[in-house]
Amino acid sequence: MTLAHALSDTAALTGRTLRHVTRSLDTVITTAIMPVGIMALFVFVFGGAIDTGGVAYVDYLLPGILLITVASGVSYTSYRLFMDLTGGIFERFQSLPIARTGVLWAHVLTSLVANLVSLVIVVGVALLIGFRTGADAGAWLAVVGILVLFTLALTWLAVIAGLSASSVEGAGAFAYPLIFLPFVSSAFVPTETMPGPVRWFAENQPVTSIVDSIRALFAQQPVGSELWIALAWCVGILAAAVVAAGLVYRRRFA
Repeated sequence: MTLAHALSDTAALTGRTLRHVTRSLDTVITTAIMPVGIMALFVFVFGGAIDTGGVAYVDYLLPGILLITVASGVSYTSYRLFMDLTGGIFERFQSLPIARTGVLWAHVLTSLVANLVSLVIVVGVALLIGFRTGADAGAWLAVVGILVLFTLALTWLAVIAGLSASSVEGAGAFAYPLIFLPFVSSAFVPTETMPGPVRWFAENQPVTSIVDSIRALFAQQPVGSELWIALAWCVGILAAAVVAAGLVYRRRFA
C-alpha cells in the first residue's frame, strides 16, 4: 500500500469521525466548561490568597488550565474509540482494503481538532476575565506547538485506553489522573511552597516543565532549559504511546 493511499484513507476516516463530533458539539463545549469553571474558581475565590510574585493570577494560572482542557478532552477520544470497537465498525474496516493505521490516526486527528477548538474557547474566556500577554507571533506559535505535541501524546494514551477498556466507564476513567496531575505541579501555586517530597514530585513531573515553558512564552521571558525538558517529555510520551498503541491494536486484531 502506497503512502498516498494511506493518507487518502486516513483523510476519509478522519472526515467520518469529525462528522460525529460536529453532530454532538456538546462534547467540545463540555470539555471547555470544566476547565473554565476551575479557572473562574481559582481566579475569583483562591487567587487573592496566592502569592505569584506580582503576576496576575489569571496569567499565572492559564497554562495549567490549558493542559487540564486537553486532559479532559482526550477522554472523549477513548470513549469514541471504545464505542467503535463495541459497535463492530473495526471488524468491517478490517475487511476493507484500507490502511490499518488510518483507523487510529482518524481518531487522533479528530481529537487534535476538537481539543484545539476547546483551547480557543478557554483562551477566549481567559481574555474576558483579565488574561493579558505581550507574546509575539513567534511565542504564540511556540505555545501552539507545545500544546499540539502534548495533545498528540495524551491522545495516543487515550487510544491505548480505548483499545484496552472493557467498559465505557473504563475507557474514560484513564483521564482522571491526567486531569489531577496539574494540581501537583507549578500550575496553580509556586512549587517552593510545597513540602519536600511533594515539591520533588511536582518539579520532576512533565506538567511543571510544560507549564513553566508556556508561562515564560506568554510573559516574553527567557524559557531556558525548561522548554527542552518539556519537549523531551512530550516527544518521549508520544513515541512510547504510539508504539504501545500499535502493539495493543495488532494483538487485539491478530
